[in-house]
Amino acid sequence: MHVKTTGWIGLGISPAGGMTGADIGVGWIDNVGTLYFQDRYAFNFSKPVIDNTTMDWIGLQGREENGWTAIQFKRLLEICDYMDLSIKSGTNIVIFAYGISDPDQHQSIGDISYHDTRRGTRMIPLRSYSDPPSENKFHGLDSFDFRLNNYLLPSTDTTYYCKVFKVPPRFPTKRHVIGYQILVNPSSKDIVHHMTTYECRADAKFDDSKLPEGVCDDHIQQFDPCLSNMANGWAVGGEHIVEYPQEAGYPIGSDYPVKYYMIQIHFDNPHLESDRRDSSGIRFYVGEELRQCDIGYLTLGTESNPSGIVIPPKASEFAIDAFCTPKATEKIPESGITVVSAFPHTHLLGKSVWTKLIRKDTAVQYLFNAESYNFNYQFLNNLPKPIKLYRGDAFVTQCVYNTMNRKDASLGGQKTIDEMCLQTFAYYPRMNDLFVCVSSLSPTAWLTMTNSSSLANIETFKQWLNSIQWTPEVVAKWQQFYKNSSRLVHIIGGQTFETISLDILPTYQDLITTTSCNTANHRTETFIFLSFIPLLMSTWCYLVEFLNTII
Repeated sequence: MHVKTTGWIGLGISPAGGMTGADIGVGWIDNVGTLYFQDRYAFNFSKPVIDNTTMDWIGLQGREENGWTAIQFKRLLEICDYMDLSIKSGTNIVIFAYGISDPDQHQSIGDISYHDTRRGTRMIPLRSYSDPPSENKFHGLDSFDFRLNNYLLPSTDTTYYCKVFKVPPRFPTKRHVIGYQILVNPSSKDIVHHMTTYECRADAKFDDSKLPEGVCDDHIQQFDPCLSNMANGWAVGGEHIVEYPQEAGYPIGSDYPVKYYMIQIHFDNPHLESDRRDSSGIRFYVGEELRQCDIGYLTLGTESNPSGIVIPPKASEFAIDAFCTPKATEKIPESGITVVSAFPHTHLLGKSVWTKLIRKDTAVQYLFNAESYNFNYQFLNNLPKPIKLYRGDAFVTQCVYNTMNRKDASLGGQKTIDEMCLQTFAYYPRMNDLFVCVSSLSPTAWLTMTNSSSLANIETFKQWLNSIQWTPEVVAKWQQFYKNSSRLVHIIGGQTFETISLDILPTYQDLITTTSCNTANHRTETFIFLSFIPLLMSTWCYLVEFLNTII
């Protein structure tokens, strides 16, 4: 957190982005160098009061120099009293403010002055955030771009645009991409919803003088060889620069089997504007030396269509579970693979996404738990500790949705108003026969639910859904239908496309959850550092750095 001030500074966890209900740490350095730090709570849009229950924001050290302030403090992740908020896995809303003078020391509690306009807010995954590298870190490295060329958007609310690229010929042998930068036109920030780079199959053939591009659905046969495996992804709110771990890189080069790639950009144009153009894309930074391993991606969750997702309206919490069977991991190397990051993804209705690792019918840990998910801030989450996967492992992914603002059922699909339930993991070493493992409800389940011998088409299905009176009792029955129905699991990778039938979701011994509220000798803490350092081009900005430790 960077602010040029010699007054008090404050950082808080907010339930909704404002003062009301916020759990706040406030600190300052007096004129003799003594650190003061307070735990406060805001009942409303007024001065936060001293927390009289427990002191959970603890000042460690601080200094004031050249008009800037630095304070180091620690704070518990899990909190038990009503004047504090837990720091959840996934995104957290952080608020900050500062004053231009120290509190009055003559008052017993050192009262703080009003911050006026010196305040702000940001959504950030505190438990899994790492500062993205600056563009300068890749200065001097070779790079290449895949970008659209002044594409004119149609006046439709949702457009998926695809364009195929070939690796530049100046890379005749295998090289490792060590990082990438998402390039979104400044004028397109309001319409570029997400961007995915796909690998085209090794046997894909194109005319290099006229590589295909266009609206994805209008040229589906041309793009079909390029829709199996992700090379990377980005969504609204995420960081624009990503660096791979030092031991692994993404493989490219003319002697590498994959020669072609496809950029797919989702444009969200709710106002149906007809004069918008875009040249967004991605820049790859190529390392000078090969690294030890190749990076790969594995996507888990549900199919993004109505067979996978139908969510009733007026539900504060509706859960959809997806299971990936041990069959999917039977070709993992004997030494295992190492997962390093997670990218959860739903659309507007998603409120949480988690994936659990199931080993020998027992949930051993979360691969990643986005307990607090926000559609507008979709981060790539670096795991605090890499996780090893082995042959025979299975996975359960759950997405929870809030549809209280919807009048009709929401279906799986590509549009922003449709829904998805996916979580993509980066890992190494790369496997060429496992890219995707997703599930959906079986046709038998849907025929039974609709009391029909066949589902003629999607429009007939939508009409049937619209005829349902979605009372709380019906919503509860729909939840049971989802929990108890038969499923199809689709395993995709390279030349592999296998479908497995499940009569019911497999059972497993679930995780035993404990918190600092019910464990006497185990406390999970986060150390957050507030540093106030001058910047050349701005008067204030902020940065939160943190380390997790188990005490």
